[in-house]
Amino acid sequence: MNHDLLLANIAKHIHLNNEETAQFTSLLSYRELSKKDFFLEEGQPCHHLAFVHSGALRAYHLDASGKESTIMFALTDWWITDMYCFLNKKPAMVFIEALEDSEIFLLSKENLDKLFDTMPKFERFFRILMQNAYTREQLRIIENLSLAAAKRYDNFLAKYPQIINQVTQKQIASYLGITPEFLSTIRKNKARGAIS
Repeated sequence: MNHDLLLANIAKHIHLNNEETAQFTSLLSYRELSKKDFFLEEGQPCHHLAFVHSGALRAYHLDASGKESTIMFALTDWWITDMYCFLNKKPAMVFIEALEDSEIFLLSKENLDKLFDTMPKFERFFRILMQNAYTREQLRIIENLSLAAAKRYDNFLAKYPQIINQVTQKQIASYLGITPEFLSTIRKNKARGAIS
């Protein structure tokens, strides 16, 4: 399997020589997911961090009544896992499902720890990844508390324009914390505004 996309993702933050590249790629496993397959299910051990080589995944939580709340999306060239459970060896709190046929590279917690021991530069890489994720989630929480739903939808489209063709309106609504019906109204109003 070709690792070029993953290596380009890593090269955004750290440089690997040929020996380090070979060592890193030897620690990965590869998995194909069909649409609707689960990478992870709530209650399962969370042993792996996944890099999306192709396709799209969605992490969501189910409440006691069965209502889905989308936590995050991961498209090609993104990383995803249940990070709290992965780092703390806890059972997963979320479901991570393939939204379309997908290919992922997996890095186990054990192999991540090996990387940190043998190539400390990977601590820098994953620190930057975590910082970016934390910042993104903090901004999302503030937006959810302070912005009207239509503005949150506009911001979502601006940040993730490529997602629109890969996820359903219901999934976007659950990410934004609104009903699909309300999202439909927002979209109709936007369309009217574009026409008038």
